Amino acid sequence: MEIKDFVRLSIEEDVKLGDHSTLSCIPKNKLGSAKLLIKENGIISGIEIAKEIFKTYDNSIEFIANLKDGEKVKIGDIAFTVNGSSRTLLTIERLVLNVMQRMSAISTLTDKFVQELKGFNTKVLDTRKTTPLNRFLEKQAVKIGGGHNHRFGLYDMIMLKDNHIDFAGGIKEAIIKANNYIDTENLNLKIEVETRNLQELKEVLKYGGVDRIMLDNFSFEDLKLAVELINGKFETEASGGIDLKTIKTYALCGVDYISVGALTHSVKNMDLSLKAIK
Repeated sequence: MEIKDFVRLSIEEDVKLGDHSTLSCIPKNKLGSAKLLIKENGIISGIEIAKEIFKTYDNSIEFIANLKDGEKVKIGDIAFTVNGSSRTLLTIERLVLNVMQRMSAISTLTDKFVQELKGFNTKVLDTRKTTPLNRFLEKQAVKIGGGHNHRFGLYDMIMLKDNHIDFAGGIKEAIIKANNYIDTENLNLKIEVETRNLQELKEVLKYGGVDRIMLDNFSFEDLKLAVELINGKFETEASGGIDLKTIKTYALCGVDYISVGALTHSVKNMDLSLKAIK
């Protein structure tokens, strides 16, 4: 339902009373064909969403996929072809490109991080640093690229970050309150707590009561020591400014997860084009 609602609202936002550019110069009964041209190497993503968009707007469109989401592509490849009303192809073109260019960029960047971790048990996670109302697409693109989703929103995990800890009065207080809340509300949620240094980590290890410990902006030396101190008692997650150049080094510390906000907040759209077939 989320995808269908997204498609419906996106079409409504763009088209409203009509695509006047197309209506003014393209005959109603004119038929045409177009191809999705790959103009940049990477991982293609969003083909299934593109099909949903075309079919929602005009169910008579013939959609022929040449590739699958998650496949590696190179310049010149054709992701799919569409046949049918020329008006439909022109009206839906930009919406499809907007979705696929961003999703493909996210999948491509995610794949680069995943490739850097080949041979390690460490998994790449996304974050909530996403575009409002487009999170489900962006997180899907991360999965297509081989990454893993962190919590989807505020509702499916308790994550005690620095501000929660400061407002709650400290790490111990935040953990106790979180566990009491879960018991009172009869919820089945995991608890993750953020630590900013080894001293805070030692506090968490003293009190327990969590499932995962985030090690935020730890140096390589401190991260390695932190993983040794935790010794498998809790899941571990490294976070904070880790990029393609440094992720392998941090994985050497033995962390279970590395979260990378850049997967969704710092991508440049992949170059794709929907071109008419003459």
